[in-house]
Amino acid sequence: MSSLHQRAAVSSNGIEPPLSQAVGYVIVLVVGLLIAFGMVFLTRLLKRTVGEDNAKTEMFMTANRSVRTGLTASAVVSSWLWSTAMLGSSIVGYTNGVSGPFWFAAGCSPMIVFFALLGISCKRKIPEAHTLLEIVRIRYGTTAHFVYMFLCLVNNIIACANMLLGASAVITAMTGIHIIAATFLLPVGVALYTFVGGIKATFLTDYMHTFTILIVLCYFTAKAFSIDEIGSIQHLYDLLKAAGQQHPVSGNHDGSYLTMTSKGGIEFGIIHILANFGLVIMDTSFFIKAFSAAPSSVVPGYVVGGIAYFAIPWAIGTLASSICLGLETTSPIFPTYPRRLSTTEVGSGLILPYAFITVAGKGGAGAIAVITFMAVTSTLSAQVIAVSSIISFDIYRTYIRPGATDADVIRWSHYGVIFFALFAAAFSTMLHYVGIDLSWTLYMLGVLTCPGIFPTTFTILWRKQSRVAAIVAPLLGMATGLGVWIGTAHAFSGEISVASTGAVLPCVYGTAASALSPIIYSVIITIVKPENYDWADFKKEKLAFEVEHSTTDIVQSVDTELADSASSVQKSQTLKRWARIAAYWSIATFLGHWVLWPLPMYASHYIFEKGFYVAWLVIGFIWLWITLFIVGFYPIIDGRDQIWAVLKAVRSSRKTAEPDSSANSATVVEVRQDEK
Repeated sequence: MSSLHQRAAVSSNGIEPPLSQAVGYVIVLVVGLLIAFGMVFLTRLLKRTVGEDNAKTEMFMTANRSVRTGLTASAVVSSWLWSTAMLGSSIVGYTNGVSGPFWFAAGCSPMIVFFALLGISCKRKIPEAHTLLEIVRIRYGTTAHFVYMFLCLVNNIIACANMLLGASAVITAMTGIHIIAATFLLPVGVALYTFVGGIKATFLTDYMHTFTILIVLCYFTAKAFSIDEIGSIQHLYDLLKAAGQQHPVSGNHDGSYLTMTSKGGIEFGIIHILANFGLVIMDTSFFIKAFSAAPSSVVPGYVVGGIAYFAIPWAIGTLASSICLGLETTSPIFPTYPRRLSTTEVGSGLILPYAFITVAGKGGAGAIAVITFMAVTSTLSAQVIAVSSIISFDIYRTYIRPGATDADVIRWSHYGVIFFALFAAAFSTMLHYVGIDLSWTLYMLGVLTCPGIFPTTFTILWRKQSRVAAIVAPLLGMATGLGVWIGTAHAFSGEISVASTGAVLPCVYGTAASALSPIIYSVIITIVKPENYDWADFKKEKLAFEVEHSTTDIVQSVDTELADSASSVQKSQTLKRWARIAAYWSIATFLGHWVLWPLPMYASHYIFEKGFYVAWLVIGFIWLWITLFIVGFYPIIDGRDQIWAVLKAVRSSRKTAEPDSSANSATVVEVRQDEK
């Protein structure tokens, strides 16, 4: 990040947009509305055929807790397939070389898998919950409820800003539409289909968007080597090696882009894994999706989805950054030739778009605009439904109208969808006008998202954490993190500015302080006055509304192990077994992706040889194509019963309608004959 601010920019205006403004408005408005209306139609079809009524709160917010493993895994991948995932991994690849995309991926998968443990623990201890904040309120009371509400809303706001800043910059660069217009139009379709369809619409839209994005990305991995300027992975290696010799990277071994021994890379890795633990654990949308999944689908869905996701930032970030670094000053087909990318272009996340344009021209520009739009709308929908749930359940139903009916809560959920879509766009606009871009938010967001990591985890897993510790620890942690972040920024640069606070080291120290200090605060406060919470108290409060199971209810079809068991003890044992499996997978994923694989390579000072680089990319591509299968086809295979039930119901309704229409025709003929 420091190199981004130190490098002199030849131009900050970017390239001439390859597409017209009309194309931009079609993508952000027309395509968005078409997808929204498609989701509205699908929602109504599911209601008519299998009884999934989104006018009921349990269906709107938790899909009757019946989502299967395939769709859960797809939704998990989609939840992390931010526009930032594709754009940000390319930024750190361009800045640090091959280590950057790897650390980006390694900073995501371990906590996604770890969330399987939190999700199944919630399923076991408080199965009727809708949000994380309900759990906090029941265990610690009103004050803690407000504290964690603040932490979760900050998390949602900074996450949305991160998405919108990157996506609107890319769509503006590709089409020339005004960046503020893009910022405000992107959430329109999201608000519409989330307003009507709730969490199930989010799941289904996530599936379609993510499937489409992965098809385009997999095509990109093949198309890239069909142009003469690249030709093969071996030639791309030669180009990347030459780029390292021409402009070596400070902090990398021998200045090479082809090494995991990168100071900037590992510093980003530390920031990213801590920040993403905060983004997952303090994001109520992850809890909603866990509550929406069937008990037997939570752990396999999150484990499969977390491991599958790893390939996206790793493979795409490595390929896109290699293309840009290799061709930007050597090939006339590169958009900025003969100059290097400017600081503004890098900070706006334009590495991946420029790689797409290089490989596929205007078609590539159109493709990157569409998949960026799909990525940001898909992840925005999860954030919108999360904030909507806080407004409807944790504010309205808890403090404004405790006796709220099903219809009341749904109405306030709708208010929440509209409010947060507008607020997110307005907040992102404010950040843009004060000079903050995707790169800045990518590095500093952990300072704000991390304070609640361990107090929240302890709330779910550690019965001894006291009420005072749960309230005070995250607030002190945030104060500590902000103080360290701003203090080190001033110490290193002599000023407090966007550039100084976005540099690597202040963000590393601030994020680490924000994430780790609450452990000390919580443990010390708890030792002074420990508590011993009885998990059974969670089940004393009635949280769920009446559930109307659909004709293909997952409880009957998938969770037979749980549903057929008459004994609650047996159910509890089954969920405990899933929790142990989740814990083992969490440890294995962290050790594999963050310790055993990358750290020895960092210590070895190894510079990739041509054969190793080829294997590195090929494995990433294969992993990416497997992810395409998991996201695209596994939900269809896993949900074939419900798909068949819908098709059968549609066919039956048509058969029923045919005799009626023929009878009506016969009646008309008889009447006309009588008239004659």
